[in-house]
Amino acid sequence: MMPDDMSRPLIRERGDGGARHLEASVSDPSTPVIGILGTGDFSRSLARRLVASGYQVVVGSRTPKRFVALFPEDVEVTTQLEAANQADLVFVAVYPEHHSTLVELKPALVGKVLVDVSNSLCINQNGPSNAELLADYFPESSVVKGFNTISAWTLQMGPRDGGRQVFLCGNSQKAKNTVKSVCHRMGFIPVDMGLLSSSLEIENMPLHLFPSWRFPVFCTSFLFVFFYLYNFLRDVLQPFVTEGKKVFYKMPIEIVNVTLPSVALVMLALVYLPGLLAAFAQLRSGTKYNRFPGWLDRWLTTRKQLGLCSFMCAVLHTVYSLCLPLRKSARFKLIAAAYKQVKSGVEDPWVDEEVWRMELYLSVGIMALGLLSLLAVTSLPSVANTINWREFSFIQSTLGYCALFMATAHTLLYGWNRAFDLKQYRFNMPPTFVLVLVLPFAVLLGRLALCVPCVAGRLRKIRRGWERSRHVCFTLPAEDCRNGLENVSNVLLMFFTTR
Repeated sequence: MMPDDMSRPLIRERGDGGARHLEASVSDPSTPVIGILGTGDFSRSLARRLVASGYQVVVGSRTPKRFVALFPEDVEVTTQLEAANQADLVFVAVYPEHHSTLVELKPALVGKVLVDVSNSLCINQNGPSNAELLADYFPESSVVKGFNTISAWTLQMGPRDGGRQVFLCGNSQKAKNTVKSVCHRMGFIPVDMGLLSSSLEIENMPLHLFPSWRFPVFCTSFLFVFFYLYNFLRDVLQPFVTEGKKVFYKMPIEIVNVTLPSVALVMLALVYLPGLLAAFAQLRSGTKYNRFPGWLDRWLTTRKQLGLCSFMCAVLHTVYSLCLPLRKSARFKLIAAAYKQVKSGVEDPWVDEEVWRMELYLSVGIMALGLLSLLAVTSLPSVANTINWREFSFIQSTLGYCALFMATAHTLLYGWNRAFDLKQYRFNMPPTFVLVLVLPFAVLLGRLALCVPCVAGRLRKIRRGWERSRHVCFTLPAEDCRNGLENVSNVLLMFFTTR
């Protein structure tokens, strides 16, 4: 006899022990039941995301009555054994040191997929990984490592507000495909890392602290300390030693404000210098197939971080510059200068040269900051994914060199003719802007050298496969390009090899 659907209560009561029982009649029969062992923050966020994705979820706990109220109404919270029996795929969301307590569930987990989401407390270089140890505990189950790089916050808020990639590895391709389908349904992008032996690398991923930022941060810190001490010696210590003037009040703002643009310009030059070195190395060797030195490879991979550090210093320089008139010392200097002009009888202190210098100085600086802002925004993955490679290359290369040129012009206008004033060489030390301009000038001149037609043509041929040592010759397509596609029939290869 069919049960009367109208007699069912609208609000389901919680059963004994705090367990909730799901109604499976409204779900797709092909949809697997997802089990979660553990009741921590990650488990609760994962359960919410799985329920929102249309899965039936059963959570196993040692004390289900204690945690039943923390999960959504559609989630069944029961004992670990019952959850293991009901689930087709099980997320092991317990700390790795507690994996051994799950051994009693081995008969219930035979033939099922176990997803290990655990992380270690520190980087493990020697192994074995947590997933490999879990596989040893459950040899008759298929262990897949995954979701350990996704935070509970990302699971709770959805993939739109966090990282979308989920790194997976496992020895069973069928098990990985099952977990991949779950990832896709939850809105994430699975990345297959191979066999379970790769799990150690995946577990170490969340534990690395800015590995690609070490060199940029070191360069930024070193340059800041160097230029700060240099400016301190020239602008603070020299007046105190030679004239007895105490201008130590300049240290918190003025010295910092002169230091920041110096660091920003040098860091921006360091972004484009490795590309020039790589180009000249290819011209020298006559091929693109020789590997660059290790230091140059590492330098090339940190250009994005170097550029962002440069942008940060430029923004801080702008903020500091806007705060300069707010200082008490600036007000006293302005009043003293006005009093001195009135006392000396100067009616019109206007100097066209200084006015034009300051106007051009500020205008070029604003344009340089605007271009740097564009470079920083387009380096974000969410923005870079919306433009094609040619657009990205145009912004990061062409507009990047324009930003470097504008920043260099900004520094030149700041210096104006003071580089030829002997009074500026305090302690026989040249002004800071003279030191700063050396590297940007070298980068800009190097770029101009690569724009010479004969050099640019040779470099273009090398990057398209021409090799001087192997006698590989071809002619570049010029007029035979149609609709942006190159006619490869013009490419003539001649190999002269000896055996």
